[in-house]
Amino acid sequence: MKLCFLLVVMLAAAASGAIEKRIVGGGSCKKNRQYQVEIESLQKGKSCGGSLINTRWVITASHCAEQVVKVRLGVNNDASFLKKVWSFLKGKSKKLEQDITTNQQFTYKDEDERVHDIMLIKLNEDMSAKLPTINLPPAECQRPELSQQVEVGGWGAKTADVKKAKKSSSLKCASTSIFACGENDKPDGKYYSDESTTMCAFKAGVEACHGDAGSAVEYNNALHGIIVSEPVDKCANPIVMLDICFYRKWIDETMLKNP
Repeated sequence: MKLCFLLVVMLAAAASGAIEKRIVGGGSCKKNRQYQVEIESLQKGKSCGGSLINTRWVITASHCAEQVVKVRLGVNNDASFLKKVWSFLKGKSKKLEQDITTNQQFTYKDEDERVHDIMLIKLNEDMSAKLPTINLPPAECQRPELSQQVEVGGWGAKTADVKKAKKSSSLKCASTSIFACGENDKPDGKYYSDESTTMCAFKAGVEACHGDAGSAVEYNNALHGIIVSEPVDKCANPIVMLDICFYRKWIDETMLKNP
């Protein structure tokens, strides 16, 4: 009887391990990624990630919004329970959930008016300077070279079966490596991309699942990519992302023109 019970436990553990590989990161982010933002479209219920880059602006993938969305900030904030309760009682927690209309969403368009899958979102009001943000790379930055290690994260579904999967209960993080993109590794067809805008990353067992799009790709402790993979039937590996260095000037200009 004990032997049978042990066998069942071992099989369950093995199955759990297989499922864990489907989670972007495969491990809790703990105190990392406190800049992470959750973006939920109010009309369709789609959920994505995003990143707070300063007290007023969030960056994400265009397909994560383009409609009225709810932006949740401080979702992985390392604040104590008592501090969160105190913030709620003082009304500060309301700032951490903001409904954002399309006139505060800015999608990149190139000289030929082609839309790219990257967006800046202007918040309704400034956040506290104490809320963690992610650093932008220098204005004249270069993308990570092939084989360089980058950090990814998100709340993606725990299994490849998106229709049955539930969102992860905690933010997951992982390391993966820059990899040459294949012919079909690109954003959704409604968005323009080419080899100058798009990067890919691959590591066995590290996948981007439904709900991870819009999340940051970190390199040298700075934002170097935005995940644009939006798998429907299964998780994505390689992970497709846009190169922040290509859009670096546009980020500064957009914030400057919309104070």
